[in-house]
Amino acid sequence: MLEVHGLSFAYGDGRTVVRDLDLRLDEGEVVALLGASGCGKSTVLRLVAGLLEPASGHVRWTTDVPDIGFVFQDAALMPWASVARNISLPLDLAGQRIADQQLESLLKAVGLTGLADRFPQTLSGGQRMRVSIARAIASDPQLLLMDEPFAALDEILRFKMNELILSLRAERGWAGLFVTHSLYEAAYLADRILVMKDGSITGEVTPGLDRSLSPEDQRASSAFIETVRATSGIMAGGGHEP
Repeated sequence: MLEVHGLSFAYGDGRTVVRDLDLRLDEGEVVALLGASGCGKSTVLRLVAGLLEPASGHVRWTTDVPDIGFVFQDAALMPWASVARNISLPLDLAGQRIADQQLESLLKAVGLTGLADRFPQTLSGGQRMRVSIARAIASDPQLLLMDEPFAALDEILRFKMNELILSLRAERGWAGLFVTHSLYEAAYLADRILVMKDGSITGEVTPGLDRSLSPEDQRASSAFIETVRATSGIMAGGGHEP
């Protein structure tokens, strides 16, 4: 679906945040960009989305340019608009109208049935993030970009959001590129993990979890434990690629 080659980017102050970066994303695949704050993860996401122009290198789509949904770290909801209006925003901007059945399906998918007329300030943090996810998938995108959407949530709620993403992916079949600084989240959600440091990819790990197992058993499996160990080794500078 996507090939990125030789990508570099510097902000106006001359600070280079992405350096000669290569990556690929296959159709239906979920790839995590993992690394410490400031390593360039979020900038890569914005370059892929076309929100920033690279200084060098290219972003090439190997298929038709896909419809893209974007989930930001902050839910970024319109406070004056209802849940329904927030979710329908991508369709509104495209000059389309969201059908009642489609809205109800989206609300059910993210566990917000009955909350269409509520406003963001009346929702919990987890509910606001669910609205943000519903908005991102309202146009049925082929690619979902996620920029640390669960970073501000507590661990229990973060686990619930992880399960939501996996269930939506299984249902809708989109590919995903998501940014996180959580090694455990990357190990659980991704088909491949790309570790970043100082604007470059320093290693890759393939978790290979058995999705037929329960979430608890997946996290307790040898595949998960080895993924965490291998990824931690790369982040510490050891360089390991199963």
